[in-house]
Amino acid sequence: MKKRILFLLLSCLAVGALAQTVATKTDDDRGYIVKVGDVAPDNFSLKLADGKTTSLKELRGKVVVLQFTASWCSVCRTEMPYLQKDVWEANQNKDFVLIGVDRDEPLEKVQKFHQDMKITYPLALDPGADIFGLFADKKSGVTRNVVIGRDGRIVFLTRLYSPAEFAAMVKVIDGLLAKTSASVN
Repeated sequence: MKKRILFLLLSCLAVGALAQTVATKTDDDRGYIVKVGDVAPDNFSLKLADGKTTSLKELRGKVVVLQFTASWCSVCRTEMPYLQKDVWEANQNKDFVLIGVDRDEPLEKVQKFHQDMKITYPLALDPGADIFGLFADKKSGVTRNVVIGRDGRIVFLTRLYSPAEFAAMVKVIDGLLAKTSASVN
């Protein structure tokens, strides 16, 4: 009887520890498979909705924000006007690039989304969410931003839209651009 009670107690502790580990992992990485400090995956091309192509390799030396988005995502739609005004319009004439990476939608839908949202930063196509899958688990959701420094390293990750996290991201971008401006002069 004592062995059964001990076994049950140890089993409960093990299940509790596993549940806490899973909850902590989910809270910490929010679905990302990359982390701050990693070199951003750059083994892909970004086909923009206007027909042009680019890549992170081509953009090395600039501060880059990849915004993972989709037309069906209400949180994305909430965040996009802030990205337009506070990030893109504020920095588009600097060594800076913001690209919305639209998850698994056809060109016509992406172009309509771009027009409906009244944004001027480019949107790229991501058929099959293959680019998304280089940064986050494909089962996790969009509305995330990946801030990449001039050296190609990830410096900030967001998930969903929160004014506080967004403000922190803007500060990071401003700091990166201030450093690059100071080192260029």
